[in-house]
Amino acid sequence: MPKLNRPPLPIVAEHDTPMPVRDGTILRGDVYRPASDGPFPALLVRTPYGAGSFLMAPKTLALEAGFAVVLQHCRGRGSSDGEFRPWLDEGDDGYDTVGWITSQPWSNGEVVAFGMSYLAGCALQAAATRPPGLKAVVASMTPHDFYDGLKYHGGAFALGSALNWGLLQEMLGLMHGMEAGEDVGAGFGALLPVLGDQAAAVRRLPLRDIPAGPWWNDWISHPTRDAYWEGLAETLRHDRIEVPVMHVAGWFDLFLAGTLENHRRLGGPLVIGPWSHGSGATGTGRLDFGFFSSAQGVGLPQRQMDFLRGEDTGPAVKIFVMGDDVWRDEEEWPLSRAVGTRYHLHTGGLLSTEPPSDAAPSTFTFDPRDPVPTTGGPLLLPDVTNTGPQDQRDIELRPDVLCFTTEALASDVEVTGPLSVTLHAETSAVSTDWTAKLVDVHPDGRAMSVTDGIVRTSVASGVHEVDLVATSQVFKTGHRIRVEISSSNFPRFDRNPGTGRTSADSTEADLVVQHQTVFPDSYVTLPIVPR
Repeated sequence: MPKLNRPPLPIVAEHDTPMPVRDGTILRGDVYRPASDGPFPALLVRTPYGAGSFLMAPKTLALEAGFAVVLQHCRGRGSSDGEFRPWLDEGDDGYDTVGWITSQPWSNGEVVAFGMSYLAGCALQAAATRPPGLKAVVASMTPHDFYDGLKYHGGAFALGSALNWGLLQEMLGLMHGMEAGEDVGAGFGALLPVLGDQAAAVRRLPLRDIPAGPWWNDWISHPTRDAYWEGLAETLRHDRIEVPVMHVAGWFDLFLAGTLENHRRLGGPLVIGPWSHGSGATGTGRLDFGFFSSAQGVGLPQRQMDFLRGEDTGPAVKIFVMGDDVWRDEEEWPLSRAVGTRYHLHTGGLLSTEPPSDAAPSTFTFDPRDPVPTTGGPLLLPDVTNTGPQDQRDIELRPDVLCFTTEALASDVEVTGPLSVTLHAETSAVSTDWTAKLVDVHPDGRAMSVTDGIVRTSVASGVHEVDLVATSQVFKTGHRIRVEISSSNFPRFDRNPGTGRTSADSTEADLVVQHQTVFPDSYVTLPIVPR
């Protein structure tokens, strides 16, 4: 029988270690380090989600790699003092925490930062303050901006994810206050009914009436990129980040666009798997991509640690190609060899590379009282099963969803890269939304979603670009490529009342029926990779 003969690694663990920052607030966290004399570099993870999220940190790998590990609660969360204000304090608090670490007798003066989602944002915001001693960052599945791609997409409010996250943070805030001895009974009384039935909450109008935390009104009161969002953007200045950054994304992650933009601005290795937010599993939605599609299967945790140690020898870009279900190394993103190819939306439902000869438009009627329900996609909703690729056949039966489909493919077609839909469209409403979805239609009839997007407009008639972000999908021989067009994707995005007012200030009585026209010179641009 094989014997590993591995010696134990003695460690020193300190729970709720105080770490003061510049304004006198005491932040706290757990510190783990090898029991030997050191000194050691340190891996820093900062979180607003409490001690449970510490379990996601690569503590064992980091300790085995010779790092000390500092797992810190953001201010106003966990055991840290202060008031939690999303994104506002993370840069300065991160700077001060790096300084605290490098002043410890066990520190060798070097710190690396690691995180996913908000935790990755903390790491990047700290890097933007240029703390002495910070050497590298691994940032997974995180936005590049707090307006574009986080709370708003194409001008539409990301209702479902904003509400879900806002309610979570409100609950954590009440729990923090309760632990501090505050009377939070009224707060829980208002929060729990909404938290327990978010499906009802998202339908409430005006949105301003939802008790979703102290920041909710800020988010819904600033539907355009104004001074409020510009002030937050100052906390994440990419032009001030000088340390190397490794980026990890998922094809079905709601922050795919943000991660790709972080990579474009900062450089560094990029890994994109067939994952939803926070997942590195083999299956997403209704599809399983095989064992080696997982983060563990591709060796991602060890590569991240190699990167933080300055020893990464992996490819510049590593992507999972769905359909073929294989990993592929690339030298760049996006791929220069991909050819942008127009597939035209013909009247009658054909999707074809041939330009349309017909002049008659396609039409549908959209009633915001009965929006198209969100079915799959890059989501962060309470129903964790409704994410990633999902069968769209029921959705496609709706009269307010137009479908444009190719003939069965005679050979494989690989679509890898950024993609978009260009709509020449017209509406009867003062304002409206245009949504688009790319779908892989299987020979057995399944219509599996690939990616989607939205654009909000107050232009009655014009050309609108719907950003579908990116994918790497091989449409196999015998499959068909489909594009769906509609005017809602709810509750992923809020409903457009059609009056020019926002859903933050509209009632159910304000909603107007919208008559929509899509002209046949509309098209989807697919980045086709020659095979």
